[in-house]
Amino acid sequence: MSWTQSILNSERLQLQPLHPEDFGEVYAVASDPLVWEQHPNKNRYQLKEFNTYFEGALKSGGAYRILEKKQGLTMGCTRYYEYDESENSILIGYTFIGRPFWGKGYNQELKQLMVEHAFQFVNIIRFHIGAANFRSQRSIEKFGAIKTGELDVAYFGEPAKKNFIYELRNPIQR
Repeated sequence: MSWTQSILNSERLQLQPLHPEDFGEVYAVASDPLVWEQHPNKNRYQLKEFNTYFEGALKSGGAYRILEKKQGLTMGCTRYYEYDESENSILIGYTFIGRPFWGKGYNQELKQLMVEHAFQFVNIIRFHIGAANFRSQRSIEKFGAIKTGELDVAYFGEPAKKNFIYELRNPIQR
């Protein structure tokens, strides 16, 4: 799925396919414990835990480094994953953004960019969001996603944790 590794641009963001050499800049953002405060895997700020996250990101084939375009700053990381050809769906997630960018509309701009791109290729986009990750739940609900269920999710190399499943449907079915 080469479309999951296209360079994507919005007004303030650029998503670049993640490469091993991005580790230092991405970890510099991820090393803040408050970034993971509401996430099911709260220890991702620690180097060992983040190594597992980063390895999974590279293996996913759909991970991006998020850049703020004006200053060229690394803001975080996100990815497309678990493409399901039979139902023409994909998940978006594993997203984190550094605290200096919180509350400024970057997360909504990021989701809009990824959703618009994905809907050129799929009919359904899902998000797994931790049961206690209230910030992300509110954000994705504001975006228009509907909670469709609950699921214990084992993120790459990590123990299973309760997540809520949110869904968006492409208004133009492919």
